[in-house]
Amino acid sequence: MGPGGGGATVQVTVVVCLAPRETREWILDLPLGALVADALRACGALPPSSSALAGEAVAPLVGVWGRAVALEARLQHLDRVEVYRPLKVDPKVARRERFARQGARSTGLFARQRPGGKSGY
Repeated sequence: MGPGGGGATVQVTVVVCLAPRETREWILDLPLGALVADALRACGALPPSSSALAGEAVAPLVGVWGRAVALEARLQHLDRVEVYRPLKVDPKVARRERFARQGARSTGLFARQRPGGKSGY
């Protein structure tokens, strides 16, 4: 699979979300049978000494093609490993607060009103 034909490798892409609207991407060639943790260590997204058994308090939230996986999951050729940031605010709470600030008349279906029409139409 990999160039050179020396050993069997899998090519994976690792994407890390650093900040809102800011990502970093690496394309890696890893040995066949590599784990998600191996890919994260290879690109520097996971420190070499960290592991679930070493007592790390918070493991990163990781997915392959948008589906959450464990760090011990095996990778396949052309997988896309994604490291997610935790949400700072629950989206439901943020929407409620935004709606309360804007008021019922200026949001959603009621934002545009026909000239001369009744409220809500």
